Amino acid sequence: SDVCSSDLATPTPEATIDPEPGSWSGVEPPAGYEVVLITAGDDDATSTLATGVTRWAEQREVELTTLTATGDDEVHTQLLRAIEKSPDLIVGAGAGVVDVFSLITAQSLHQQFLVVGAELPEPTGNATSVVWNGASFRGTGISTDGDSFASSVTPARASDAVSAGVASVLHGLTGIVLHLG
Repeated sequence: SDVCSSDLATPTPEATIDPEPGSWSGVEPPAGYEVVLITAGDDDATSTLATGVTRWAEQREVELTTLTATGDDEVHTQLLRAIEKSPDLIVGAGAGVVDVFSLITAQSLHQQFLVVGAELPEPTGNATSVVWNGASFRGTGISTDGDSFASSVTPARASDAVSAGVASVLHGLTGIVLHLG
């Protein structure tokens, strides 16, 4: 079923939508917008996603804080640090953040979260994800081998993912999965 019906109904939480390529162009965060980026691991896909978020923030003069982690315990610690800062948005880059984000986002409903290059298995209304073929990890024990291919994470995809995800959050379309074609 097409979530984006002709009457442009708001997608329900957990819905997956396929935005028109470039439909996020021109959607810019307000002055003073604060983002905390959390990365886990130093693999190529995570690095490419983190670079995409960093470039997006620099181009828009967004206040960006980057917190790095290795393993779930550090992701948990950094995520709690990020929540304490109360930024406008907390962004998780790649598969390494999924397991911890899926637990903590539901406990922090006042905070908006965006995961790029992976998705939360059961997102709450404050957790939005952007995925595409080869970048759709859903968590340990849930995903299949075909869900993640590092080669599918390109600088252009990373740029589109953060732009589309932030546009969705800014328009109040949260708790959904954006699937880039």
